[in-house]
Amino acid sequence: MANLIVHGGTPLTGRITPSANKNAVLPILCATLLTREPVRLLGIPEITDVRKILEIFRMLGSEVAVDYAAGVLDVHHRDTRFDPAQHHLPEEMRSSIMLVPGLLARFGAARIENDVQGCTLGVREIDPHVEVMERFGCSVERRPEALIMRADAGLKANHHWLDYASVTTTENFVLCAALAHGTSTLTNAASEPHVQEFCHFMAKLGAQIEGIGTSRLTVHGVARLGGGEFRFAEDFHEAVTFLALGAITGGCITVKNSAPEQFPLIDRTFAKFGVQVVHEGGWSHTVVDGPLRVKQPFTQNILQKIEAAPWPYVPVDLLPIFVALGVKAEGSVMYWNKVYEGAMGWTSELGKFGGHAFMADPHRIITFGGKPLVPAEVESPYIIRVAIALLMLAASIPGKSVIRNATPVRRAHPHFAENIRDLGAQIEWVDGD
Repeated sequence: MANLIVHGGTPLTGRITPSANKNAVLPILCATLLTREPVRLLGIPEITDVRKILEIFRMLGSEVAVDYAAGVLDVHHRDTRFDPAQHHLPEEMRSSIMLVPGLLARFGAARIENDVQGCTLGVREIDPHVEVMERFGCSVERRPEALIMRADAGLKANHHWLDYASVTTTENFVLCAALAHGTSTLTNAASEPHVQEFCHFMAKLGAQIEGIGTSRLTVHGVARLGGGEFRFAEDFHEAVTFLALGAITGGCITVKNSAPEQFPLIDRTFAKFGVQVVHEGGWSHTVVDGPLRVKQPFTQNILQKIEAAPWPYVPVDLLPIFVALGVKAEGSVMYWNKVYEGAMGWTSELGKFGGHAFMADPHRIITFGGKPLVPAEVESPYIIRVAIALLMLAASIPGKSVIRNATPVRRAHPHFAENIRDLGAQIEWVDGD
């Protein structure tokens, strides 16, 4: 683990281009296993999970050539080999579960480690994924160390209705359906921007997908997929993070944003803290008139509220960013995480800055903002956006703060500290204890 040292109190100002969305990059990388043709990806980010997946590809005998400085990846799974008794997928990376459909389609076998995990966002069950594989005709054998999955007769189309609009489960369904025999439909599909980007990549390879961006996907299985070139879009999570960093520090960061049509609800959420977001010419920036203040609802005797749930709600991953704004802004806000139970426990760390947050139940907290804040040493859980939310507060408070165990930032944002240093932040990585 590594810590971030932040000397805060400097307004952050400048222009920046966000990196690609980790939640689009990883399923797209996994999807390349479905084709024997060469694929070139432009804008590949230098992040931990990308490195781990590319290591898996090399282990399986695939051809991999990557230039992180140029953001170019060439991958060719022409001579790939897989043996479930010999090859293990990394347990510490939840996205490795999306390698399973490609392995099943190519080799008729795959394995899921018993302890596949990602950020510590509460229970992350694998049952929905196993159920999807079974519906496509896979057999599942439980062993002490892993689940062994087989599809000796190939994948067969089916119709499925998800219990919950899960991003990863939706992507796994599409990965299975692309080469399955027949037409598959998925109801209650996730529709986040990164799911749409993933589906557009699949279509580029030749997958036949209808309903992209809706809650119902229809996939007509094809005999084979081709190759091609694909450029990643900017990560809207990172765009929001940079906009919020400018606002919370009293500066103004202008962010490249080629998809402002994804932002209306996010813009209105910023407005609840007195922050106006302006989109023009492919770029976005914030305008703040004086100190941050919570906008009071017209309905008397209720708190301003932010509800986070699957798209098109406010994304749950962005909720910590708005919690940081709420601690800084004068006024009170109730935050409702409708996805993960217990994912708000980190808010106890806000008290070390002098912030006031009350946990109403495992899904909801209330911030009472505008209190005097002081620099502090805080501990981040293994959640990417929480580490960044703590960094945001530290950057807004004059003096030296320490974000301990901030390594999760590197899982999603390449050179994040270096990028905000160019915007005026005084920040550095140091080794942890």
